[in-house]
Amino acid sequence: MTTLPDVKLGMTEREKMLAGQPYRPDDAELVAARLNARRLTRLYNASLETDADGRRKILDDLFGSLGPKAEIEPPFRCDYGANIHAGERLFINFGCVILDCGKVTIGNQVMFGPNVQLYAAHHPLDPVERSSGYEFGGPITIGNRVWIGGGAIILDNVTIGDGSIIGAGSVVTKDIPAHVVAVGNPCRVIRSL
Repeated sequence: MTTLPDVKLGMTEREKMLAGQPYRPDDAELVAARLNARRLTRLYNASLETDADGRRKILDDLFGSLGPKAEIEPPFRCDYGANIHAGERLFINFGCVILDCGKVTIGNQVMFGPNVQLYAAHHPLDPVERSSGYEFGGPITIGNRVWIGGGAIILDNVTIGDGSIIGAGSVVTKDIPAHVVAVGNPCRVIRSL
């Protein structure tokens, strides 16, 4: 029994990846894009805290789009960067990892505590298919004015609604509505705001 979704013919591996289709991560275009992201994150992580203009230039080269007044504390890591789109006044604390094999959309005035991880990447569940080398991913969408507590993990195909709070250490496996506090593993709503 196959668990991999059907592959659409005529698409590049990058297009397949962003469409949630199985793709080959060893594709030359994807390898080059990941190497570029590694280079840019290395430069960013080694940059001086007093070089705001230089840091912003690196982030503008890395992200698909990034609103004004973003603050990202190093170290920061991502797979591609180009698949991350964030609004204004984003704050990311130390140690964030974003695996952006799917599109990652972050709203305005979003705050991440330290060591937040976003995993828009996924692998086949069947061990034989997993060893085939194919991967796939899904989008992550975070609304406006969301606060994600330290050490939280957000999985692929998840949307977090505007104004919500995700408790520290939570593992978010399903959508979270707007204006709630949600905590735990798996993350669940515990109260409205």
